[in-house]
Amino acid sequence: MRAGLLAVLITAPAWASGCASEGSANTVWAQPAGDMPLPSAAADAPSVDPPTSGSVAPRTPALEAKYVEAAAKLTAMAEDDTRAWDRLAHVADTFGHRLSGSASLEKTIDWAIETMAADGLTDARREKVMVPHWVRGSESAEILGPVKRPLPVLGLGMTVGTPGRGITAEVIVVADLDELDRRASELAGKIVVINQAMPGYDYEHHDASYGSTVQIRAHGPSRAGAHGAKAVLIRSVTASSLRTLHTGALNYAEGQPKIPAAAITPEDAEWFTRMAARGETIEVRLQLGAKLLPDAVSANAVAELRGREKPEEIVVIGGHIDSWDVGDGSTDDGAGCLMAMEAALMLKELNLIPRRTIRVVLFTNEENGLRGGKAYAQAHADELHVAGIESDSGAGAPWGFGVGQSQADLDSLLRFAPLFETLGANNFVVGGGGADISPLTAEGMLGIALRPDTSHYFDLHHSPADTIDKIPPYHLERNAAALALMAYILAERDLPQPTATPEPAAAH
Repeated sequence: MRAGLLAVLITAPAWASGCASEGSANTVWAQPAGDMPLPSAAADAPSVDPPTSGSVAPRTPALEAKYVEAAAKLTAMAEDDTRAWDRLAHVADTFGHRLSGSASLEKTIDWAIETMAADGLTDARREKVMVPHWVRGSESAEILGPVKRPLPVLGLGMTVGTPGRGITAEVIVVADLDELDRRASELAGKIVVINQAMPGYDYEHHDASYGSTVQIRAHGPSRAGAHGAKAVLIRSVTASSLRTLHTGALNYAEGQPKIPAAAITPEDAEWFTRMAARGETIEVRLQLGAKLLPDAVSANAVAELRGREKPEEIVVIGGHIDSWDVGDGSTDDGAGCLMAMEAALMLKELNLIPRRTIRVVLFTNEENGLRGGKAYAQAHADELHVAGIESDSGAGAPWGFGVGQSQADLDSLLRFAPLFETLGANNFVVGGGGADISPLTAEGMLGIALRPDTSHYFDLHHSPADTIDKIPPYHLERNAAALALMAYILAERDLPQPTATPEPAAAH
Protein backbone atom coordinates (compact mmCIF):
# COMPACT_ATOMS: atom_id res chain seq x y z
CA MET A 1 0.00 0.00 0.00
CA ARG A 2 2.94 2.36 0.57
CA ALA A 3 4.34 1.99 -2.94
CA GLY A 4 2.11 4.71 -4.37
CA LEU A 5 3.12 7.13 -1.65
CA LEU A 6 6.83 6.48 -1.95
CA ALA A 7 6.60 6.85 -5.71
CA VAL A 8 6.36 10.61 -5.26
CA LEU A 9 9.99 10.70 -4.10
CA ILE A 10 11.66 11.89 -7.28
CA THR A 11 14.81 13.92 -7.57
CA ALA A 12 14.28 17.59 -8.21
CA PRO A 13 15.62 18.56 -11.64
CA ALA A 14 18.45 21.05 -11.81
CA TRP A 15 16.15 23.78 -13.11
CA ALA A 16 14.04 23.45 -9.98
CA SER A 17 16.84 24.19 -7.52
CA GLY A 18 16.08 27.01 -5.16
CA CYS A 19 12.36 26.99 -5.93
CA ALA A 20 11.21 25.08 -2.89
CA SER A 21 8.94 27.02 -0.60
CA GLU A 22 11.15 26.10 2.34
CA GLY A 23 14.41 25.75 0.33
CA SER A 24 16.44 22.63 1.15
CA ALA A 25 18.98 20.37 -0.46
CA ASN A 26 16.54 17.54 0.32
CA THR A 27 13.68 19.12 -1.60
CA VAL A 28 11.63 16.76 -3.77
CA TRP A 29 8.65 17.27 -6.02
CA ALA A 30 5.20 15.99 -5.11
CA GLN A 31 4.48 14.61 -8.55
CA PRO A 32 1.57 12.15 -8.55
CA ALA A 33 2.47 8.57 -9.40
CA GLY A 34 0.27 6.47 -11.65
CA ASP A 35 -1.78 5.10 -8.75
CA MET A 36 -1.84 8.37 -6.85
CA PRO A 37 -3.76 11.10 -8.72
CA LEU A 38 -4.06 14.58 -7.39
CA PRO A 39 -7.25 15.14 -5.39
CA SER A 40 -10.19 16.67 -7.21
CA ALA A 41 -9.78 19.88 -5.20
CA ALA A 42 -6.46 20.39 -6.97
CA ALA A 43 -7.73 19.59 -10.45
CA ASP A 44 -6.80 23.05 -11.69
CA ALA A 45 -3.36 23.08 -10.08
CA PRO A 46 -0.46 23.62 -12.51
CA SER A 47 1.42 20.57 -13.70
CA VAL A 48 5.01 19.63 -12.88
CA ASP A 49 6.13 18.96 -16.44
CA PRO A 50 9.70 20.13 -17.22
CA PRO A 51 9.89 23.55 -18.85
CA THR A 52 10.25 24.02 -22.56
CA SER A 53 13.09 26.18 -23.84
CA GLY A 54 12.66 29.82 -22.92
CA SER A 55 9.59 29.26 -20.68
CA VAL A 56 8.90 29.27 -16.95
CA ALA A 57 7.74 25.89 -15.66
CA PRO A 58 4.15 25.67 -14.51
CA ARG A 59 4.26 23.32 -11.53
CA THR A 60 2.96 22.51 -8.07
CA PRO A 61 5.08 23.88 -5.23
CA ALA A 62 7.89 21.65 -4.06
CA LEU A 63 7.57 19.28 -1.13
CA GLU A 64 10.52 18.51 1.06
CA ALA A 65 11.48 14.91 1.68
CA LYS A 66 10.67 15.18 5.38
CA TYR A 67 6.95 15.55 4.65
CA VAL A 68 6.83 12.63 2.25
CA GLU A 69 8.81 10.45 4.66
CA ALA A 70 6.54 11.45 7.55
CA ALA A 71 3.49 10.51 5.49
CA ALA A 72 4.97 7.12 4.64
CA LYS A 73 5.87 6.35 8.25
CA LEU A 74 2.50 7.42 9.66
CA THR A 75 0.60 5.52 6.98
CA ALA A 76 2.58 2.38 7.70
CA MET A 77 2.09 2.76 11.44
CA ALA A 78 -1.69 2.99 11.03
CA GLU A 79 -1.80 -0.14 8.90
CA ASP A 80 -2.58 -2.77 11.52
CA ASP A 81 -2.71 -0.86 14.79
CA THR A 82 -5.87 -0.76 16.94
CA ARG A 83 -4.45 1.07 19.97
CA ALA A 84 -6.73 4.11 19.66
CA TRP A 85 -9.83 1.92 19.34
CA ASP A 86 -8.77 -0.27 22.27
CA ARG A 87 -8.39 2.81 24.43
CA LEU A 88 -11.71 4.23 23.29
CA ALA A 89 -13.39 0.93 24.10
CA HIS A 90 -11.87 1.08 27.58
CA VAL A 91 -13.27 4.57 28.09
CA ALA A 92 -16.71 3.57 26.79
CA ASP A 93 -16.94 0.37 28.79
CA THR A 94 -15.44 1.76 32.01
CA PHE A 95 -16.84 5.29 32.26
CA GLY A 96 -19.87 5.38 29.96
CA HIS A 97 -21.44 8.73 29.12
CA ARG A 98 -19.65 11.94 30.15
CA LEU A 99 -22.22 14.69 30.69
CA SER A 100 -20.83 17.91 32.20
CA GLY A 101 -21.12 17.79 35.98
CA SER A 102 -21.00 14.00 36.12
CA ALA A 103 -18.49 11.88 38.02
CA SER A 104 -17.92 9.82 34.86
CA LEU A 105 -16.65 12.89 32.99
CA GLU A 106 -14.16 13.70 35.73
CA LYS A 107 -12.92 10.11 35.89
CA THR A 108 -12.40 10.15 32.11
CA ILE A 109 -10.45 13.40 32.34
CA ASP A 110 -8.22 11.88 35.02
CA TRP A 111 -7.68 8.80 32.84
CA ALA A 112 -6.76 10.91 29.80
CA ILE A 113 -4.19 12.95 31.74
CA GLU A 114 -2.63 9.86 33.31
CA THR A 115 -2.50 8.14 29.91
CA MET A 116 -0.90 11.09 28.10
CA ALA A 117 1.68 11.40 30.89
CA ALA A 118 2.48 7.69 30.62
CA ASP A 119 2.81 8.13 26.85
CA GLY A 120 5.62 10.59 27.50
CA LEU A 121 3.86 13.78 26.43
CA THR A 122 5.02 16.91 28.23
CA ASP A 123 3.18 18.63 31.08
CA ALA A 124 0.02 16.53 31.09
CA ARG A 125 -2.37 18.50 33.25
CA ARG A 126 -5.85 19.61 34.19
CA GLU A 127 -6.82 23.21 33.42
CA LYS A 128 -9.79 24.09 35.62
CA VAL A 129 -13.13 25.01 34.02
CA MET A 130 -16.47 25.64 35.73
CA VAL A 131 -19.26 23.92 33.80
CA PRO A 132 -23.07 23.83 33.87
CA HIS A 133 -24.54 20.94 35.85
CA TRP A 134 -27.81 20.02 34.17
CA VAL A 135 -29.53 16.84 35.34
CA ARG A 136 -32.09 15.04 33.19
CA GLY A 137 -34.22 13.39 35.85
CA SER A 138 -37.14 11.06 35.10
CA GLU A 139 -39.05 11.54 31.85
CA SER A 140 -42.32 10.22 30.49
CA ALA A 141 -45.08 11.13 28.09
CA GLU A 142 -48.38 9.64 27.07
CA ILE A 143 -50.83 10.26 24.25
CA LEU A 144 -54.25 10.57 25.91
CA GLY A 145 -56.38 10.99 22.78
CA PRO A 146 -57.70 10.23 20.24
CA VAL A 147 -55.96 6.97 21.17
CA LYS A 148 -54.12 6.20 24.38
CA ARG A 149 -50.53 4.96 24.29
CA PRO A 150 -47.07 5.72 25.69
CA LEU A 151 -44.95 8.30 23.85
CA PRO A 152 -41.14 7.90 24.03
CA VAL A 153 -39.46 11.26 24.76
CA LEU A 154 -35.94 12.50 25.47
CA GLY A 155 -35.57 15.91 27.09
CA LEU A 156 -33.51 18.46 25.19
CA GLY A 157 -30.31 19.51 26.89
CA MET A 158 -30.77 22.40 29.34
CA THR A 159 -34.55 22.18 29.22
CA VAL A 160 -36.50 23.20 32.27
CA GLY A 161 -38.63 20.56 33.91
CA THR A 162 -42.39 20.37 34.08
CA PRO A 163 -44.38 20.72 37.29
CA GLY A 164 -44.36 17.49 39.29
CA ARG A 165 -47.77 16.50 37.96
CA GLY A 166 -46.59 17.14 34.40
CA ILE A 167 -48.26 19.17 31.66
CA THR A 168 -51.43 18.01 29.92
CA ALA A 169 -52.52 19.93 26.83
CA GLU A 170 -53.86 19.75 23.32
CA VAL A 171 -51.27 19.38 20.58
CA ILE A 172 -50.78 21.61 17.56
CA VAL A 173 -48.52 20.34 14.76
CA VAL A 174 -46.33 22.60 12.59
CA ALA A 175 -43.89 21.73 9.83
CA ASP A 176 -41.17 24.28 10.68
CA LEU A 177 -40.41 27.49 12.54
CA ASP A 178 -41.99 29.65 9.85
CA GLU A 179 -45.32 27.87 10.25
CA LEU A 180 -44.95 28.13 14.01
CA ASP A 181 -44.75 31.92 13.71
CA ARG A 182 -47.58 32.11 11.15
CA ARG A 183 -49.87 30.25 13.54
CA ALA A 184 -48.82 32.20 16.63
CA SER A 185 -52.40 33.02 17.60
CA GLU A 186 -53.21 29.29 17.88
CA LEU A 187 -50.37 28.29 20.20
CA ALA A 188 -51.44 29.64 23.60
CA GLY A 189 -51.84 26.82 26.10
CA LYS A 190 -50.84 24.15 23.56
CA ILE A 191 -48.03 21.60 23.29
CA VAL A 192 -46.37 22.29 19.95
CA VAL A 193 -45.00 19.43 17.83
CA ILE A 194 -42.45 20.60 15.23
CA ASN A 195 -42.17 17.98 12.49
CA GLN A 196 -39.34 19.25 10.27
CA ALA A 197 -37.54 16.37 8.60
CA MET A 198 -33.79 16.41 8.14
CA PRO A 199 -32.94 15.67 4.47
CA GLY A 200 -30.89 12.60 3.61
CA TYR A 201 -27.14 12.87 3.22
CA ASP A 202 -26.01 14.76 0.11
CA TYR A 203 -23.18 12.61 -1.23
CA GLU A 204 -22.35 15.06 -4.02
CA HIS A 205 -21.60 17.91 -1.62
CA HIS A 206 -20.74 15.83 1.46
CA ASP A 207 -23.42 17.65 3.42
CA ALA A 208 -25.79 16.32 6.06
CA SER A 209 -28.11 19.39 6.21
CA TYR A 210 -27.76 19.34 9.99
CA GLY A 211 -27.10 23.05 10.36
CA SER A 212 -30.43 24.11 8.89
CA THR A 213 -32.55 21.41 10.53
CA VAL A 214 -31.11 21.79 14.05
CA GLN A 215 -32.66 25.26 14.29
CA ILE A 216 -35.93 23.65 15.44
CA ARG A 217 -34.08 22.28 18.47
CA ALA A 218 -32.06 25.40 19.19
CA HIS A 219 -34.80 28.00 18.78
CA GLY A 220 -38.14 26.17 18.68
CA PRO A 221 -38.76 26.25 22.45
CA SER A 222 -38.26 30.02 22.80
CA ARG A 223 -40.20 30.81 19.63
CA ALA A 224 -43.14 28.69 20.85
CA GLY A 225 -42.86 30.02 24.39
CA ALA A 226 -43.06 33.60 23.12
CA HIS A 227 -46.46 32.74 21.63
CA GLY A 228 -47.80 31.20 24.82
CA ALA A 229 -47.18 27.50 24.21
CA LYS A 230 -46.86 25.26 27.27
CA ALA A 231 -44.22 22.87 25.89
CA VAL A 232 -42.48 21.78 22.68
CA LEU A 233 -41.85 18.35 21.18
CA ILE A 234 -39.41 18.38 18.25
CA ARG A 235 -38.79 15.72 15.66
CA SER A 236 -35.36 14.22 16.45
CA VAL A 237 -32.70 15.78 14.25
CA THR A 238 -31.68 12.79 12.15
CA ALA A 239 -32.37 11.63 8.61
CA SER A 240 -32.47 7.93 9.50
CA SER A 241 -34.36 6.36 12.37
CA LEU A 242 -35.38 3.04 13.83
CA ARG A 243 -37.62 4.95 16.24
CA THR A 244 -34.50 6.50 17.75
CA LEU A 245 -34.52 9.54 20.02
CA HIS A 246 -31.84 12.25 19.68
CA THR A 247 -31.18 14.94 22.28
CA GLY A 248 -29.01 18.08 22.08
CA ALA A 249 -28.86 21.54 23.58
CA LEU A 250 -31.52 24.20 23.15
CA ASN A 251 -30.94 27.95 23.44
CA TYR A 252 -33.44 29.85 25.54
CA ALA A 253 -33.75 33.41 24.26
CA GLU A 254 -33.19 36.21 26.72
CA GLY A 255 -36.45 37.63 28.01
CA GLN A 256 -38.67 34.84 26.67
CA PRO A 257 -40.53 32.21 28.72
CA LYS A 258 -38.59 29.00 29.33
CA ILE A 259 -40.90 26.12 28.50
CA PRO A 260 -40.17 22.36 28.71
CA ALA A 261 -38.86 20.78 25.51
CA ALA A 262 -38.17 17.21 24.43
CA ALA A 263 -37.42 15.19 21.32
CA ILE A 264 -39.73 12.58 19.87
CA THR A 265 -38.90 10.00 17.21
CA PRO A 266 -39.38 10.82 13.51
CA GLU A 267 -41.92 8.00 13.37
CA ASP A 268 -44.02 9.54 16.14
CA ALA A 269 -43.70 13.01 14.61
CA GLU A 270 -45.19 11.60 11.41
CA TRP A 271 -48.04 10.04 13.42
CA PHE A 272 -48.88 13.44 14.89
CA THR A 273 -48.88 14.99 11.41
CA ARG A 274 -51.18 12.34 9.99
CA MET A 275 -53.64 12.61 12.89
CA ALA A 276 -53.69 16.42 12.68
CA ALA A 277 -54.33 16.25 8.92
CA ARG A 278 -57.41 14.12 9.65
CA GLY A 279 -58.74 16.80 11.95
CA GLU A 280 -58.28 14.76 15.12
CA THR A 281 -57.92 16.50 18.47
CA ILE A 282 -54.69 15.20 20.04
CA GLU A 283 -53.93 15.45 23.74
CA VAL A 284 -50.61 14.64 25.44
CA ARG A 285 -49.35 14.49 29.00
CA LEU A 286 -45.63 15.35 29.38
CA GLN A 287 -43.46 14.96 32.47
CA LEU A 288 -39.80 16.08 32.57
CA GLY A 289 -37.75 15.99 35.76
CA ALA A 290 -34.90 18.14 34.47
CA LYS A 291 -33.19 20.67 36.73
CA LEU A 292 -30.14 22.91 36.64
CA LEU A 293 -27.78 22.67 39.63
CA PRO A 294 -24.97 25.09 40.55
CA ASP A 295 -21.93 25.05 38.27
CA ALA A 296 -19.51 22.17 38.83
CA VAL A 297 -15.72 21.99 38.70
CA SER A 298 -14.33 20.31 35.59
CA ALA A 299 -11.24 20.73 33.40
CA ASN A 300 -9.69 20.65 29.99
CA ALA A 301 -7.17 17.80 29.68
CA VAL A 302 -3.95 19.15 28.17
CA ALA A 303 -0.57 17.69 27.16
CA GLU A 304 2.13 18.58 24.65
CA LEU A 305 4.64 17.32 22.16
CA ARG A 306 7.17 20.11 22.61
CA GLY A 307 8.57 21.71 19.47
CA ARG A 308 12.28 21.42 18.78
CA GLU A 309 12.90 25.00 17.53
CA LYS A 310 9.85 27.17 18.25
CA PRO A 311 8.17 25.60 21.28
CA GLU A 312 6.40 28.86 22.08
CA GLU A 313 4.38 28.58 18.84
CA ILE A 314 1.40 26.26 19.23
CA VAL A 315 -0.62 23.96 17.00
CA VAL A 316 -3.68 22.77 18.91
CA ILE A 317 -5.29 19.41 18.15
CA GLY A 318 -8.25 17.93 19.95
CA GLY A 319 -11.94 17.24 20.42
CA HIS A 320 -14.40 17.46 23.29
CA ILE A 321 -14.24 14.98 26.13
CA ASP A 322 -17.79 15.52 27.41
CA SER A 323 -20.83 13.83 25.87
CA TRP A 324 -24.56 13.64 26.27
CA ASP A 325 -25.98 11.26 28.86
CA VAL A 326 -27.27 8.72 26.33
CA GLY A 327 -25.11 6.10 24.64
CA ASP A 328 -21.44 6.11 25.61
CA GLY A 329 -20.34 9.05 23.47
CA SER A 330 -17.85 7.08 21.39
CA THR A 331 -18.74 8.81 18.14
CA ASP A 332 -19.42 12.23 19.67
CA ASP A 333 -16.69 12.85 20.61
CA GLY A 334 -14.71 10.12 22.29
CA ALA A 335 -13.29 9.25 18.88
CA GLY A 336 -11.99 12.79 18.32
CA CYS A 337 -10.24 12.81 21.69
CA LEU A 338 -8.59 9.42 21.16
CA MET A 339 -7.50 10.44 17.66
CA ALA A 340 -5.74 13.51 19.07
CA MET A 341 -4.04 11.50 21.81
CA GLU A 342 -3.00 8.85 19.29
CA ALA A 343 -1.76 11.43 16.78
CA ALA A 344 0.63 12.96 19.29
CA LEU A 345 1.83 9.56 20.43
CA MET A 346 2.44 8.37 16.85
CA LEU A 347 4.61 11.41 16.15
CA LYS A 348 6.54 10.90 19.37
CA GLU A 349 7.14 7.19 18.73
CA LEU A 350 8.32 7.92 15.18
CA ASN A 351 10.56 10.75 16.45
CA LEU A 352 8.76 13.18 14.17
CA ILE A 353 9.28 16.16 16.46
CA PRO A 354 8.29 19.31 14.58
CA ARG A 355 9.62 22.82 14.99
CA ARG A 356 6.53 24.03 16.87
CA THR A 357 4.69 22.54 19.82
CA ILE A 358 1.70 20.31 19.16
CA ARG A 359 -0.68 20.69 22.08
CA VAL A 360 -3.41 18.11 22.69
CA VAL A 361 -6.47 19.71 24.27
CA LEU A 362 -9.49 17.61 25.22
CA PHE A 363 -12.09 20.31 25.76
CA THR A 364 -14.75 19.97 28.44
CA ASN A 365 -18.40 21.06 28.11
CA GLU A 366 -18.73 21.50 24.35
CA GLU A 367 -22.21 20.01 24.31
CA ASN A 368 -24.08 22.37 26.62
CA GLY A 369 -21.98 25.45 27.20
CA LEU A 370 -18.66 25.56 25.30
CA ARG A 371 -17.05 26.51 28.60
CA GLY A 372 -13.88 24.52 27.86
CA GLY A 373 -13.18 26.21 24.54
CA LYS A 374 -13.84 29.65 25.96
CA ALA A 375 -11.76 29.04 29.09
CA TYR A 376 -8.83 27.71 27.06
CA ALA A 377 -8.80 30.74 24.76
CA GLN A 378 -8.90 33.10 27.73
CA ALA A 379 -6.19 31.28 29.69
CA HIS A 380 -3.85 31.13 26.70
CA ALA A 381 -4.63 34.47 25.08
CA ASP A 382 -0.98 35.58 25.29
CA GLU A 383 0.36 32.57 23.39
CA LEU A 384 0.89 32.36 19.64
CA HIS A 385 -1.46 29.76 18.15
CA VAL A 386 -0.53 29.29 14.51
CA ALA A 387 -3.21 26.68 13.75
CA GLY A 388 -5.77 24.41 15.34
CA ILE A 389 -7.33 21.14 14.19
CA GLU A 390 -10.65 20.05 15.67
CA SER A 391 -11.92 16.50 15.34
CA ASP A 392 -15.64 16.37 16.13
CA SER A 393 -17.25 14.51 13.25
CA GLY A 394 -17.02 10.90 14.33
CA ALA A 395 -14.78 8.19 12.97
CA GLY A 396 -16.10 7.27 9.57
CA ALA A 397 -13.73 6.38 6.77
CA PRO A 398 -11.09 9.11 6.29
CA TRP A 399 -12.12 11.68 3.69
CA GLY A 400 -10.15 14.88 4.13
CA PHE A 401 -10.01 18.28 5.82
CA GLY A 402 -11.88 21.54 5.93
CA VAL A 403 -9.32 24.33 5.79
CA GLY A 404 -9.80 27.90 6.99
CA GLN A 405 -12.45 30.19 5.61
CA SER A 406 -10.97 31.35 2.32
CA GLN A 407 -9.46 30.08 -0.89
CA ALA A 408 -6.13 31.53 0.22
CA ASP A 409 -6.24 29.40 3.37
CA LEU A 410 -6.95 26.33 1.27
CA ASP A 411 -4.26 27.14 -1.27
CA SER A 412 -1.65 27.35 1.49
CA LEU A 413 -2.09 23.62 2.22
CA LEU A 414 -3.41 22.17 -1.01
CA ARG A 415 0.00 21.11 -2.25
CA PHE A 416 0.23 18.63 0.64
CA ALA A 417 -3.00 16.83 -0.30
CA PRO A 418 -1.34 14.00 -2.30
CA LEU A 419 0.48 12.88 0.85
CA PHE A 420 -2.87 11.94 2.39
CA GLU A 421 -4.21 9.85 -0.47
CA THR A 422 -3.08 6.45 0.79
CA LEU A 423 -4.91 7.23 4.02
CA GLY A 424 -7.98 8.28 2.03
CA ALA A 425 -7.93 11.80 3.49
CA ASN A 426 -6.80 13.82 0.47
CA ASN A 427 -9.98 15.88 -0.09
CA PHE A 428 -9.20 19.44 1.00
CA VAL A 429 -12.03 21.99 0.94
CA VAL A 430 -12.66 25.47 2.31
CA GLY A 431 -14.48 25.44 5.63
CA GLY A 432 -12.44 24.53 8.69
CA GLY A 433 -12.46 24.98 12.42
CA GLY A 434 -14.95 23.81 15.01
CA ALA A 435 -16.90 24.86 18.06
CA ASP A 436 -14.13 24.44 20.64
CA ILE A 437 -11.45 26.28 18.66
CA SER A 438 -13.87 28.98 17.46
CA PRO A 439 -12.72 31.50 20.11
CA LEU A 440 -9.19 31.11 18.71
CA THR A 441 -10.19 31.27 15.04
CA ALA A 442 -12.18 34.40 15.83
CA GLU A 443 -8.84 35.98 16.77
CA GLY A 444 -7.26 34.99 13.47
CA MET A 445 -5.88 31.49 14.06
CA LEU A 446 -6.09 29.15 11.07
CA GLY A 447 -8.80 26.61 11.86
CA ILE A 448 -8.90 23.15 10.33
CA ALA A 449 -11.48 20.40 10.71
CA LEU A 450 -10.73 16.71 10.29
CA ARG A 451 -13.52 15.48 8.02
CA PRO A 452 -14.20 11.75 7.95
CA ASP A 453 -17.13 10.31 6.04
CA THR A 454 -20.18 11.63 7.93
CA SER A 455 -22.87 9.94 5.85
CA HIS A 456 -24.04 7.98 8.92
CA TYR A 457 -22.80 10.30 11.67
CA PHE A 458 -26.20 11.81 12.40
CA ASP A 459 -27.84 8.39 12.59
CA LEU A 460 -25.98 8.06 15.91
CA HIS A 461 -25.50 11.67 16.98
CA HIS A 462 -26.79 12.50 20.51
CA SER A 463 -28.67 9.20 20.73
CA PRO A 464 -28.52 5.94 22.72
CA ALA A 465 -27.10 4.37 19.53
CA ASP A 466 -23.79 6.24 19.94
CA THR A 467 -21.76 3.30 21.20
CA ILE A 468 -18.27 1.91 20.60
CA ASP A 469 -19.41 -0.98 18.41
CA LYS A 470 -20.32 1.49 15.63
CA ILE A 471 -16.66 2.52 15.10
CA PRO A 472 -14.36 0.40 12.89
CA PRO A 473 -10.86 0.27 14.44
CA TYR A 474 -9.18 0.68 11.05
CA HIS A 475 -11.03 3.94 10.34
CA LEU A 476 -10.14 5.33 13.75
CA GLU A 477 -6.43 4.63 13.36
CA ARG A 478 -6.20 6.01 9.81
CA ASN A 479 -7.99 9.18 10.86
CA ALA A 480 -5.51 9.51 13.72
CA ALA A 481 -2.63 9.15 11.25
CA ALA A 482 -4.15 11.80 8.98
CA LEU A 483 -4.54 14.11 11.97
CA ALA A 484 -0.94 13.44 12.98
CA LEU A 485 0.34 14.20 9.49
CA MET A 486 -1.61 17.45 9.23
CA ALA A 487 -0.44 18.51 12.70
CA TYR A 488 3.17 17.74 11.74
CA ILE A 489 2.89 19.79 8.55
CA LEU A 490 1.37 22.76 10.35
CA ALA A 491 3.97 22.60 13.12
CA GLU A 492 6.91 22.15 10.75
CA ARG A 493 6.22 24.33 7.70
CA ASP A 494 7.24 27.92 7.09
CA LEU A 495 4.21 30.11 7.62
CA PRO A 496 2.76 31.73 4.50
CA GLN A 497 3.74 35.36 4.19
CA PRO A 498 0.81 37.79 4.31
CA THR A 499 -0.01 39.41 1.01
CA ALA A 500 1.13 43.02 1.02
CA THR A 501 -1.59 45.59 0.51
CA PRO A 502 -0.68 47.64 -2.59
CA GLU A 503 -0.15 51.37 -2.15
CA PRO A 504 -3.04 53.39 -3.56
CA ALA A 505 -2.32 54.84 -6.96
CA ALA A 506 -1.39 58.50 -7.03
CA ALA A 507 -4.15 60.82 -8.19
CA HIS A 508 -3.75 62.29 -11.66
